[in-house]
Order: sequence, then C-alpha cells, then structure tokens
Amino acid sequence: MSKPFVDVSQNGTLKNYDSCSSSVAELDDIDFSRIPRPRNLNIERKGSLDERSFSEAQMMGNSPPPPSRAEYYSRGSDHFDTVHSPAKWSGFTTPRSPFGAEPHPMIAEAWEALRRSLVYFRGRPVGTIAALDSSDEKLNYDQVFVRDFVPSALAYLMNGEPEIVRNFILKTLRLQSWEKKIDRFQLGEGVMPASFKVLHDPVRNTETLMADFGESAIGRVAPIDSGFWWIILLRAYTKSTGDTSLSEMPECQKGMRLILSLCLSEGFDTFPTLLCADGCCMIDRRMGVYGYPIEIQALFFMALRCALLLLKQDAEGKEFIERIVKRLHALSYHMRTYFWLDLKQVNDIYRYKTEEYSHTAVNKFNVIPDSLPEWVFDFMPLHGGYFIGNVGPSNMDFRWFCLGNCIAILSCLATPEQETKIMDLIESRWHELVGEMPLKVCYPAIEGHEWRIVTGCDPKNTRWSYHNGGSWPVLLWLLTAACIKTGRPQIARRAIELAETRLSKDGWPEYYDGKLGRFIGKQARKHQTWSIAGYLVAKMMLEDPSHAGMVALEEDKQLKPVLKRSNSF
Repeated sequence: MSKPFVDVSQNGTLKNYDSCSSSVAELDDIDFSRIPRPRNLNIERKGSLDERSFSEAQMMGNSPPPPSRAEYYSRGSDHFDTVHSPAKWSGFTTPRSPFGAEPHPMIAEAWEALRRSLVYFRGRPVGTIAALDSSDEKLNYDQVFVRDFVPSALAYLMNGEPEIVRNFILKTLRLQSWEKKIDRFQLGEGVMPASFKVLHDPVRNTETLMADFGESAIGRVAPIDSGFWWIILLRAYTKSTGDTSLSEMPECQKGMRLILSLCLSEGFDTFPTLLCADGCCMIDRRMGVYGYPIEIQALFFMALRCALLLLKQDAEGKEFIERIVKRLHALSYHMRTYFWLDLKQVNDIYRYKTEEYSHTAVNKFNVIPDSLPEWVFDFMPLHGGYFIGNVGPSNMDFRWFCLGNCIAILSCLATPEQETKIMDLIESRWHELVGEMPLKVCYPAIEGHEWRIVTGCDPKNTRWSYHNGGSWPVLLWLLTAACIKTGRPQIARRAIELAETRLSKDGWPEYYDGKLGRFIGKQARKHQTWSIAGYLVAKMMLEDPSHAGMVALEEDKQLKPVLKRSNSF
C-alpha cells in the first residue's frame, strides 16, 4: 500500500498526497517564532513542573535546590517533586560526573554515535533513526520511531539540549492530524504514528515527511503505545526545562485530548484496562500478548497521570480531568488486585475452585488451577512479586515482562510494598532476569509446541531470542530509574557495570540471545540507537538521581492500596 505524503499550503491548510502523485509539495514547518523559548535551561533552572494529587490538579510553584546524591538515594521516591536538571554534559568530549567521579570511556563514544543518528528536517533536528547499522537491509531501521526516540530524548534533555525534543513533539503532533487509512479503513483521529522518515528530493530541493501508522508495519498493527509515550515525553520535557509554554499550546492540548478520547471511550468492556491486539507495543510481533498486556496497561496508567499534570483547567480540560480521575481509581484497583502475583497469590490460585457464579465468586476470571505453569513455583521467591503479563477470562499469562513492571514502579501503579517486592524479585532472580547481559524483555521463553502456536512459528522469536526471552540493553534506563525511585541504586549499578564489559565491544547490538544473554542476537542490528541512548540515560541517572524525576511520578495519596486479597479473582 502506498504511503501518504503531507504538505502545508501557504495559508497553513494540510494537504495529503499519495506517494504515486506526480507533484509533491514541501511541508512548511511550524512557526517556531510564536513559541516562547524554554526558560532557564541549564544550571539555574527554576520552577519545573511539580506533581499534584488528583484532587488538586493544578500547576505548582518553584522547587528548592536539589539535595546531594546520598540524600536522593536515601529518600527513595520522596524527592521527585523537587527535581531539577543540573548543568549540561558535554557531547563529543567526555563529560565529567557532577559528583567528581571519572566518566567511563564508553560515554564519549555513545554520545558521538547518538549525534550521528540525528535526523534533520528543514535544517532542524527532529529525532534519531533506529539504527546506524548498514550491514543489512535497512527495512524500517532508518526511520524515527516514537518509542525508540524516548531514551534519546531523555539523554538530550539531561544534557541541556531540549530543542530536538520540542521539534520532535511538534512534528509528531502535526503527523497526528493526518488522515490515516489502512486498506480503506480509517484509524482513530488521535492515533500517533509508529515512525516517520524524511524523504529528500535533490532535484526539487525539497524535504517531505512520510509516516507509518501501522499500514507498513510487520503484521499491520497500529501502535497503541506511541500516544502514551508522546504524553510521557511531553511531561518529561516540561519537568526538565520548567517551561510550560509547549504543553499549554492549543495544539498540544488538543493532541492530548485526542489520544485520551481513544482510550477513555466507553464500550462493551467490563474492565478498566485497554483491550489490545498482539504486536501493538515494544513486543511488536505475535507473542501472545493480545488482550490486556501489562506493558500497555502500565503505560496507559502513566500517560493518564502525566496528562493530569499537563491539561489546562479550561472547560475541555476539566471534563477530561474528571474522566481521568475516575479511570485511574478503577485501573489502579484492577491492576493491583488482579495482575499482581506473589507467593501468597500463587498458593491461592493453586487452591482455586472453578465455575463460580455471581459477585461472591473468589475466582472471578474462572482461572483453572492446572494452568499454573511448573516454572512459576520455582521462580517465585519467598520475598518478591511482580505484575504478570496478562489477565483475561480463564487465562493468565504468568510471564515476567520488564518494561511493564518498571513503568508500574515509575508511575506508582505499584504500591510501595509492591515496588519493594518487584526489586526483591530482580535481586533474587538475577541469574534468570539479568544473566550476563541486561535485561530480559520477558521471562521465560516459550518453546516447542507452545512456541509454534503462540508465535505462528516466528523464526525471529525463537526461544531466548528477540522478544521471546531475549536480552535488551535499552531496558537499562528503565531499570535504573526504577532502582533510583525505590532507593536501590546498587541494583542498577551492578547491571550497568555488567553491560559495560561487552556493549561497546559488541557494537551496541539491538538485543542478545540465549538464556544468559551471551550471544549477540542472530538478527540484531548493530549500533542500535536506543541501546546507545539507554546506556547514556542510565549512566546519567545514576550519576545524578535528580534526572529520574523526568520519568518518575510521586505516589498520589488519593489512590489507596488494596487492603484485602481474599477476593483477588
């Protein structure tokens, strides 16, 4: 199917063109002159966007000076309402730690690679390509992906270079307004693209954007997570710079409302979670995550909380704020109750009765005890727990998914007790979840007949490879942020030191294969941008924990933890 091109006429009207059109006009950029530049971007930053409770829903004032590194680590998540971004790091030169430690030599190499991955549109940087590897067919690795750009954006924000992030936010916002059709079927108005690329016409000396909303993706699945990451990144930009002018633009406010409209619409669902197709998130191939995958639910929860901070208190904003508050309460209860698994819960499921009817049922989803996999009995430590991969009628996916659990910590979807248990699990099952190269995207791998049925015999998702138990270095930044928030930086430090023994030498691969992550992925791209950026963000967060405030939210006192576990299912 041909991809649409976009053009903006002199009066600002959007036009769509088919890729086979004989004339393709140039896309005029947004008029940046009317957008106030960020204030106090470097050392003397003031007034970053502080957190608020659901009942407050308003912007707060300036924050006091940040405490020392030791104070940050000792205070855990209590400090995220007073986060500042300190002095910028240098790029090509090797930056020094703000706390006096000598930087690792990989940092300068990573920064140089990250800068080489920049994509420009009409002279302005608008993102980073997925990989710089030219050894194989590019496929879509030469495009700017929304989810892939997030760690790159955080790295530039932490380095005091927010311009590229603002350009990206505005450019993807403009792409959101495209008419999106796949095989004559029109997608929702709020859908954000999975990726985009810049096409250069040397003859006409023009540049044109080409976006992919899923019509060219493997499996033709629209990305549900792109809109969530966009909102999360907008909040990270605002938090980092202290500049609210971008999020307060009518276009950004409308963009958020369009995304939220897709997610908050009422239908046939009896659960507050989002019903999703397989391949709609980081696990972007068939892996049996359809239904209510933990990654999407955690990102949904975090995006709702970020939107609550960013939406203006006008008539339209207040309407969405009310809907968000109601959904957050329902979603937090549902996830904390039904998606949570620890040793007690395993024992409860083991003793379930089935075919229970009415609201008095304990086994609410009619989960058959025999569906408990053998591995989970040995995997679950005495002290520990995690959010499982999926819950649906007569079905529980007991697999561990790293991204969903880390986002659950950062968004406070997990209660403080659950946060502690997730970190306990990682420490107790280090060999399985980290091994020799951080970090398992999911555990365990599926194989044999189950693999053939669940993946459709996918040759890329063989056992302990790619999404099927592969090890992804990009997850380092999520683990590090979660460790800082829970006051367990030693876990992140250990994982980063492990990655530093091989990541650069191996050429910054996309992922690793094997039970322990010993082997470079058989189809992994080298010089993968988010592997590079994920390492940089993890290092910068560990050196200055205040950076974690861009992606870590404070616990909201209005969301009370679930007190009873007797009616878990």
